[in-house]
Amino acid sequence: MDYSENLPLSEAVFFILLSLLPGAKQGYAIIKDVEALSDSRVSLSTGTLYGALKRLLEASWVKRVDDKGNGTGRERKAYVLTQLGKDILEAEATRMQTLVAITQARSSEGGLL
Repeated sequence: MDYSENLPLSEAVFFILLSLLPGAKQGYAIIKDVEALSDSRVSLSTGTLYGALKRLLEASWVKRVDDKGNGTGRERKAYVLTQLGKDILEAEATRMQTLVAITQARSSEGGLL
């Protein structure tokens, strides 16, 4: 399937999706993971995160799940990638790999890298 109309992803959305790739996470864990994955280049405020999550939920790239593993007995909301979200993330990774390959090929001609 062609996902090109959804690409390129913003850096924040890319890292949010990447953060959810291993499994479900609550909002605070996503914020911390995005910061770690991006080597502190992307620092999400709670408003930015939940605005992005709202759009990702509406697009069916993520879904909300209940997390009962917090030890308090309260259910908290967590988020997980859908198959569509995984496909979009893979399409973006492929797009970026293509850009890197083109850059490397051109730089070997012109001595850039």
